[in-house]
Amino acid sequence: MKVGGGWMWCLLLLSSLTVAAHEREPELDVSDDDLGLDEEELKVLMAEDGDEEEEEATVMDEEPADETDEMTTDSNVTFQVTYKTPVPTGDVYFAETFDDGSLDRWQLSKTMKEDADEEIAKYDGKWAAEPLKENKVPGDQGLVLKSRAKHHAISALLDKPFVFKDKPLVVQYEVNFQDGIDCGGAYIKLLSDAGNLNLEQFHDRTPYSIMFGPDKCGEDYKLHFIFRHKNPLNKDVEEKHAKRADVDLKKFYTDKQTHLYTLVLNPDNSYEMFIDQSRVSHGNLLQDVVPPVNPPKEIDDPHDSKPDDWDERAKIPDPEAVKPDDWDEDAPAKIEDPDALKPEGWLDDEPEFVSDPNADKPEDWDEEMDG
Repeated sequence: MKVGGGWMWCLLLLSSLTVAAHEREPELDVSDDDLGLDEEELKVLMAEDGDEEEEEATVMDEEPADETDEMTTDSNVTFQVTYKTPVPTGDVYFAETFDDGSLDRWQLSKTMKEDADEEIAKYDGKWAAEPLKENKVPGDQGLVLKSRAKHHAISALLDKPFVFKDKPLVVQYEVNFQDGIDCGGAYIKLLSDAGNLNLEQFHDRTPYSIMFGPDKCGEDYKLHFIFRHKNPLNKDVEEKHAKRADVDLKKFYTDKQTHLYTLVLNPDNSYEMFIDQSRVSHGNLLQDVVPPVNPPKEIDDPHDSKPDDWDERAKIPDPEAVKPDDWDEDAPAKIEDPDALKPEGWLDDEPEFVSDPNADKPEDWDEEMDG
């Protein structure tokens, strides 16, 4: 069973991230949702506390946008850093560097969030293309979420549809929690192609096909990979969650460094997740997700009941059983093992049984019967 058919993807960024595409990245429509008011909502970066300064997450290009030179000097060495906007090669479905400072290809959501007070229900958070606050390289920019305690949603369409058939899908982007994060996420949602898809109406409950990226609340650090699967029998759509990453994720949220997140889905139904090109999780799309795509071969029948003539005995004698011809009725029930050795430290002079000084007689103890 494959995970999908023909899908066109939307990349959905949620919160305050800068998303940059890289070479050989089939990136998708990107959209960001939510500024972290509800941990169940999608967000790229979230400002959690109204008393704190505005939190920004930046997803920056890793590779060398307009050529720019920067002279760096210390007491002994002078060297030059040159940044050049990367140009994707190969079969690319979406790429974005934000190095030109423009968000013209991106659509801001104009709808309102469901189940929220009217005062905060609008998706009115601000976005900007900016360089990093620290360790910036002139010309290298990313998408930054600028507003605190606001809902955010931004999206863009793929250059062409991606069809799951005989080619892997690679989703890759960078994230930098440059002001830290308390409770929020920086993950991407990929929407399947739909005739009625209106990016101006994108919100947290817009149906998606894949969600991937980092998420944190309190001391719970996660790297999400979730896909929505339609049961071919009953047509129900269910979320499938990949297993947790095999590494401690805390440092990626706290070091204020840029990290590269990669998801690879292969035609053989295997998947891999990488951080900074090191694999942190992998598995099978049919088996290594919760709940599994392929159900177990046997399941409990909640309506099953024992027959009226059910025998509760764990063991019953076999009326057809006979003793072997060489059965010795006079042989002891137990025989000594001639090869057995006493353990080291065995005390030969100790009594076979010793009394328990903390034992109390049961209330129904009978001296004559029990001793």
